[in-house]
Amino acid sequence: MNFKEGEVLYFDKPYRWTSFALVNKIRYHVSRKLGVKKIKVGHAGTLDPLATGVMIVCTGKATKRIEEFQYHTKEYVATLQLGATTPSYDLEKEIDATYPTGHITRELVEETLQSFVGAIEQVPPAFSACKVDGKRAYELARKGDEVQLKPKTLVIDEIELLECALPEIKIRVVCSKGTYIRALARDIGEALHSGAHLTALCRTRVGEVTLENCMKVEDFESWLNQQDVIVD
Repeated sequence: MNFKEGEVLYFDKPYRWTSFALVNKIRYHVSRKLGVKKIKVGHAGTLDPLATGVMIVCTGKATKRIEEFQYHTKEYVATLQLGATTPSYDLEKEIDATYPTGHITRELVEETLQSFVGAIEQVPPAFSACKVDGKRAYELARKGDEVQLKPKTLVIDEIELLECALPEIKIRVVCSKGTYIRALARDIGEALHSGAHLTALCRTRVGEVTLENCMKVEDFESWLNQQDVIVD
């Protein structure tokens, strides 16, 4: 393996890890293995700390391929709690409002989900890495500043209802780059004339890379020690 020329690695990002922390861990082990102070390592698409799943990590010259991977179609499995919202649209923040759910049926959920298939406009979450006047939106939101983000056009290829145990639902979403599943949860809640937030999220696929192709971060060091690595 030649980490300077560039390698592409697949990981299952652990729960509560930031994408940055995962990249740092890989960089640390690769640098030690090569006996260098620093090597280029980057990821192709941020996952929220409370999400798990497929993360593509590129090293060395392969970091030039990051944009290519970012444009690949992504698949997620998300669990939504209906009838309650949080400022972050997930469990990072406490519930700030509750709504009725008595009118929601499985049929209504399935019908509503299909209305999101195709090209849609989505306002990203305030708690996101989007930039506002050169600063990350989440930095402003965490300070309590009001964050105004513009809607973005994206494409939802498929939405499938996997489980329906109201007021909780589990869905599978196949979508384009730039889709925030947390914001989709918010919008589904509103479309159901209620509210919703994410309680679990897993990215199950990026392009052709699935969870089955991914390594656990804790296994990386021992895996690395078994590889033939070019050190120069």
